[in-house]
Amino acid sequence: MSEQTPHEGTAQRRRVVVVGAGMAGVQTAVALREQGFKGPVTVIGAEPHQPYDRPPLSKAVLLGTAEGSAFDVDFESLGVELRLGCEAHGLRPDARELDTEHGVVPYDVLVLATGAEPVTLPGAEGVPGTHLLRTLDDAARLRPVLARQHDIVVVGAGWIGAEFATAAREAGCAVTVVEAAGRPLAGALPAEVAAPMAGWYADAGVTLRTHARVDRVEPGAVLLADGTRLPAGAVVVGIGARPATAWLAGSGVELGAHGEVLADDRLRTSVPDVYAVGDCASFPSARYGERLLVHHWDNALQGPRTVAADILGEAPAVYDPVPYFWSEQFGRFVQYAGHHAAGDRIVWRGDPAGPSWTVCWLCEDRLVALLAVGRPRDLAQGRRLIEAGRTMDAEALADPARPLKSATAA
Repeated sequence: MSEQTPHEGTAQRRRVVVVGAGMAGVQTAVALREQGFKGPVTVIGAEPHQPYDRPPLSKAVLLGTAEGSAFDVDFESLGVELRLGCEAHGLRPDARELDTEHGVVPYDVLVLATGAEPVTLPGAEGVPGTHLLRTLDDAARLRPVLARQHDIVVVGAGWIGAEFATAAREAGCAVTVVEAAGRPLAGALPAEVAAPMAGWYADAGVTLRTHARVDRVEPGAVLLADGTRLPAGAVVVGIGARPATAWLAGSGVELGAHGEVLADDRLRTSVPDVYAVGDCASFPSARYGERLLVHHWDNALQGPRTVAADILGEAPAVYDPVPYFWSEQFGRFVQYAGHHAAGDRIVWRGDPAGPSWTVCWLCEDRLVALLAVGRPRDLAQGRRLIEAGRTMDAEALADPARPLKSATAA
């Protein structure tokens, strides 16, 4: 006879449906099984492909050194049902039913993991030779473009724009990046931190045009607002992403200003037995005193463990991670941890004109974020110090020859 409590027994019999077959959705199914959930689990994905990892799309998959990036997960052995090529259209919580293009799917517990979708450039949709880079199909369409070594215009000097420009240069393409702001990563990093990165483009042979607004895209060219006409065998738009949640309109699931699902500190939504995880959701951070919307791989990896534990009734610790991400661009390995908006002081470790350096953000001498370029040890140590809430000796922190962990205040 089972020794589980009545609540545990009920939890084990419930049907869990996960909407989204990216990292967050797949890891939710995996975490449920790892934590002992025995009930039925269904993962629904809009794309027809086996679930896959996205970071390689702008690297190995794009360059043709890898055919794909499917997750190494045996769904059959896990007892997880996959329904692929099945887009969600709506949610009716009162009936506990999910509406999809292939019919109604009933659920007892629903996990929203639909991720984010790229922001499109107005007027550029449907123009021949214009591309986004978010899906496996996008990468497949871009591979022959790189192989033919087209002149390429990239719209947007954010993380994805820099990564694509890196791959395109590696493939031998001539690349121009146009950015409406005055510097790369304008929406992600302060001016003084992003400024040194502008030189990386020229070093890689990429033309970077800042303060450059696109007036329109036409076949074979990008026209800027100042009248400049840039020839373009292909145009790649990388101007950001937004939560893929439009399909939730009218469902009663509360959304935020950016369209994100407003989850609580256990990743529960405003609707009973509906959770949200990954790029489509924000969560309250006690660590940083504000709600965070994190569009990065590590968040999609960590959040599912909290969701699975709460579904199983295990009262998980609140979800309040130190955000982390990385980017490989122009021969540099860039890593970031924390949330720099909480900082009131910046400390540099090393010369930003050099090949490796770190910038740290402090709030009342407590380390709250850091960006490390070619200094992975700084990142690893700093991330642990942020998690521990350690205060730092700013003078010692500024010495790049000292291990970062040794710069804590006495």
